[in-house]
Amino acid sequence: MALENGWYSPAVAHALRFDVLVIGSGASGLASAVAAERAGARVALATKGSLQSCNSAKAQGGIQAAVGEDDSPEVHAEDVWKSSHETADMRLVEILTSEAPGTIHWLEEAGVAFTRENGGYRIARCGGASRKRLLQVGDRTGNAITKALRETLLASSARTFPKSPLKELDRIENGWRALCGDHVLEAGSVVLAAGGRCYREAEERGELSTNHPGATGEVTRIAIDLGAESRDLDALQYHPNGGAWPENMQGYSIPETTRAYGAVLLNADGEEFTDSLGPRDEVSQAIVDEVEKGMGVETPDGRPAVWIDTTRISPEDADVSLPYMLRRYRAGGIDPLAEPVLTYPVLHYQNGGLVIGEHGETTVEGLFACGEIAGGTHGRNRMMGNSLLECCVFGRRAGAAAAEKAAA
Repeated sequence: MALENGWYSPAVAHALRFDVLVIGSGASGLASAVAAERAGARVALATKGSLQSCNSAKAQGGIQAAVGEDDSPEVHAEDVWKSSHETADMRLVEILTSEAPGTIHWLEEAGVAFTRENGGYRIARCGGASRKRLLQVGDRTGNAITKALRETLLASSARTFPKSPLKELDRIENGWRALCGDHVLEAGSVVLAAGGRCYREAEERGELSTNHPGATGEVTRIAIDLGAESRDLDALQYHPNGGAWPENMQGYSIPETTRAYGAVLLNADGEEFTDSLGPRDEVSQAIVDEVEKGMGVETPDGRPAVWIDTTRISPEDADVSLPYMLRRYRAGGIDPLAEPVLTYPVLHYQNGGLVIGEHGETTVEGLFACGEIAGGTHGRNRMMGNSLLECCVFGRRAGAAAAEKAAA
């Protein structure tokens, strides 16, 4: 039996041909596939698990966009630059922030209903931000965005291949050949939107992670082996407020909007020890340092923690912006509005990734990347609310560019 690129030729003979192949079904993959299909491309989307399985759907806090009267894309960009400790790629940052308001409208057209009040958006100030610009759908923003984009994709001509992880990717004469699960898929261009590796990293470190079990990073390795350049892959981010107790909340990311609406971090003596609205890495480090100084609190199962005083959040704010968190904690026997909760940083996000250009192109021709698998937009430290934004802004750009490349 003849081999082609190490694959049996009968499998190759039954390959399905598309213009654009998207790998991943999180917000970036869905946005890419929708954009490519709307650009006229024949699109396939393959993903490791079910179409619903992704980190994006777990994102609670919100999505940033400069929609306030005292805000602007330039101020947003400056906040990103500062939060990255001046390590972000400013070309990408300026695209991210300038296209943010338009991306919000694009999502609304897809069916995302952002929480509103007083005739406008309900916006909050998040860690590292100098203005209120965090839009929310309660505390299930990622779920709302992925649901709307998934329904848009399923109503289109695109084909989906769930439970079909990318195993191999090879160049062929007119583009790429991919082995996704049991499917051989060929395409003129490929968009990698498979997320990061924090679930695997947490397992190896013996730590907790907010991530979905599919976040294991093998697609990044496939791209690097093909010659794609990467940056900042060592810069993994801890969410400052992982749930530490009760047990059913361990690994849960307490929404940072708790702090936007008044919650503060307290040590064992009930004293504030850091700026609760500082950048993520600074807040996480402050918690670790406080525990190492002996000023932390121990959970009933012996884990380190500090308090986050959620009793300072008004019931009105909590009911509108934190309903899911309240349900989760109350199911575990704790009412966050009546007592503070225990928290400790938890592995959350891959800041670095594949090097990309302004349209999501990697350093390998015909191979694009967007979302958590791509690096540069956040530098070595990401602000909350910018991940969903990056997924949508650069997902749309990568999908459109991949369609154009395939048609060339």
